[in-house]
Amino acid sequence: MAITELFSADDVILDAAPGSKAALLDQLAAEAAGRSGRPAPEILEALQAREKIGSTALGRGVALPHTELADLAEPVFLFARLQRAIDFDARDDEPVDLVFLALWPASNRKGLLGAMSELCGALRDPQSLRRLRGAKTPDDAAQIVLQAVAQDEEDRDPDDLPPL
Repeated sequence: MAITELFSADDVILDAAPGSKAALLDQLAAEAAGRSGRPAPEILEALQAREKIGSTALGRGVALPHTELADLAEPVFLFARLQRAIDFDARDDEPVDLVFLALWPASNRKGLLGAMSELCGALRDPQSLRRLRGAKTPDDAAQIVLQAVAQDEEDRDPDDLPPL
């Protein structure tokens, strides 16, 4: 399932104000619980377990916390732009202010890898990151993400893709 099918302005949180990585994960788990029908503590525990493996910060102020959940009916994507950047244990030591959350059904691991690859490709563009940081509305932010994904797909060389 492509990000374009999973993500809309309803999935955007602008100007979130967590004081720490732990507070952010808690806030995202609570928001995702309402969308997924899964208990927030279960989501939070899974996100924390994933972060113990290694930080999901991608660098340049972006993080992509993600996890797989058994019996999750549909994937959940959220985007949060933070009022103030927070430490996320990024390799580049940059604090994070743009956060994408991905919850995925454990039965479809391949789908998670594809969606994350799609999103990571789109987030390589510094212009898209700058535009996300300046987005005025959830609609604007969603359009920026969806345009970046579409542009990345257009720019990909089909010869660079692995065989199916």
